[in-house]
Formats: sequence, structure tokens, C-alpha cells
Amino acid sequence: MTGIASVVTSSKPKAAERGPLRIGFLLAHNFTLSALSLFVDALRLAADEGDRSRPIRCTWSVMSARSEPIRASCGLMVNRTAPLGDPRDFHYIVVVGGLLHGGQAFDEVTLRYLRQAAAADVPLVGVCTGSFVLSRLGLMRGRRCCVSWFHLPDFQAEFHDVQADANQLFIVDRDRITCAGGSGVADLAAWLIERHIGADAAQKSLHVLQLQNARAGSEAQPHASSEHFRDERVRRAVLLMEQHMAEPLSVEAIAARLKLSSRQLERLFREATGKSPAIAYRLLRLRYAQRLLQTTQKSVTDIAVECGFCDGAHFARQFRAAFGVAPRKIRTADAIKEMAESLGASVNIEQVDAFV
Repeated sequence: MTGIASVVTSSKPKAAERGPLRIGFLLAHNFTLSALSLFVDALRLAADEGDRSRPIRCTWSVMSARSEPIRASCGLMVNRTAPLGDPRDFHYIVVVGGLLHGGQAFDEVTLRYLRQAAAADVPLVGVCTGSFVLSRLGLMRGRRCCVSWFHLPDFQAEFHDVQADANQLFIVDRDRITCAGGSGVADLAAWLIERHIGADAAQKSLHVLQLQNARAGSEAQPHASSEHFRDERVRRAVLLMEQHMAEPLSVEAIAARLKLSSRQLERLFREATGKSPAIAYRLLRLRYAQRLLQTTQKSVTDIAVECGFCDGAHFARQFRAAFGVAPRKIRTADAIKEMAESLGASVNIEQVDAFV
């Protein structure tokens, strides 16, 4: 049995597993600074009483094969605190990813080190695009992998033998842990702290960081569209819609994935949005098309296909019905203003904005 459910619902770890938590960090070139800082600060706050920050119950090292500082995607430089050490000295080795197209993430020495750590059965953690690094090494094969909704298309295009999941904050699958990044890094850090040190330490870390109680890894990733909805099932349905623009799922298929009946899903959407799932889905795709028209040079036909419409003529009719302007005219400043005015008159703009 794999996946987070098997870990979360299992009995608490033995006392020996709850000893001082030792974590080694490997930072990719152009890594995401917030992913590192959230993780380390959660460990720092859990490691000692009060605000003394002594590494007593947790220790952490930023490792590198080279002595030169490591560049974050924001331009700041971070120095290593240790060279590559014996991977067996750590409970976890965390790979902090960053820009997908920011150059080579790691040198060959570091990549060999990760393979050695995997061979030594040391649990590996990929946060942000760290999941890409682990997958490129073949270390996620046969495992579920948590990917940010933002990077899901890139991941699916590159990896065909890894089960990608963009619906959760993080996933624990045996000796691999992957996290979508963002604020979910703090939830993952809290989960590890609770597992090894205790719930009080985990809660203290999050509360000092002005965060609410830890979210489970299985909770849905926040998204510009889905975060508007309180109901978890509606959020997950919208996430599925966003992940299947070019080839839209049927309402029945979405309901089945959420283990709901079509009637239940219909009722939930009516309560949350005042619309049926089918209409909400179409508006979501049209809004995506609107963004593509405004921000890319793709042809109207290509955008129609990318947004799941059978042809350009059908897309143009749906677009004009929703926004009161033809797709081609949206690319001028006057037309954008005209569209906004038409939108307010033709549909309830507050309802449509819930899907932006």
C-alpha cells in the first residue's frame, strides 16, 4: 500500500524514530528561496524552547559539492554550511528546486550523491521543482509524485512513467516525499516535525510563523480559481477542470473521480456558484482563452483547440455570447475596454470572476 493515506493513518512512529530530526538540504541553481526559508524556519522554531533557536531537537545543513554560493531565483546568494556528507547521517535529504528553465540544476557530483542516498534507503524529499530532479534521475519511477498545478503540463510532457498529482499539497510514497511548494512547504515541515518530535513542536512552529494549524498533505492545492470555494469537493472539481482544458472531461467523469454522483456534483456547483458544472467549466475555458488572446500571439484557431473547442467558429460563437466581443478584437486596447463593459451587461461578472 502506497501514498499518503497509508502513512498518515498508520500508528505513530516508535520512540527511536522521534529522536532529533536531521535534515540535509541540496539547493538547485536558481532555487526557490521561500521553499528553503519556510522549511528551515519551521525546523528552527521546533528545535528549541522559546525563541533561542539552538539546534537541539532538529539539525539542518545546506550541503553543496562546491564552496561557491548558490544562487536563488530571486538573485540572492546562499552559502553552503557543509560539504556533501554521508547521506546516512540524515533522516531526510531535501532537494529544493526552482526555475525549470534556469540552467542545469545540479552538477554530476551532486546527482551521483542523490543516487547513492537512494541506494542507502535514505528518504528523499523534492519540494517545488525538486520533483523534476528526482524524476530525471529515475528515482520517482513507480511512485506518486506531487507537482504544482502550475508545472503539471511541463511534468507530464517530460515524464511518462511517473504518476503526477497536482491536487494535493504533498505526497508521501514510501521513501519519497514530494511537495508542490509555496506555503505547502510549511505544512510538510510541520508533518515531519510532528512525526519525529511531537505535535506541540509542529504547532509552535506554524503559529510563530503566523500560519494556521497544519494542513494535511491530501488537502487541495490553492489556485487562483479553486481558492474561491469553501467546499473541498468543488475546489477539487475546479482543479480537475483546469488540468483538462484541451480535452475537457465530462461532468460524469469529474464526479466519478471525486467519488460523487453527477447529481451530487450538480447540486454542489449550484450552491457554490449558481451554475451547473458544465456552464462553469465552459466559462473557465473561455476565461483561459481570453488570457491567451491577451498575452500570446497564438492564432485564434490554436487557442480554440487548446481550450477544448471543436473548431474556431464554435469557439468564436461561445466567446461572443459570454463576453460580447469577437475573439480577434480582444487584441486591441479599445476592444478590451469594450469587452469589460459588455461583460458587466451580459453576464454576472462576479460569478464569472470566481473562475479566473
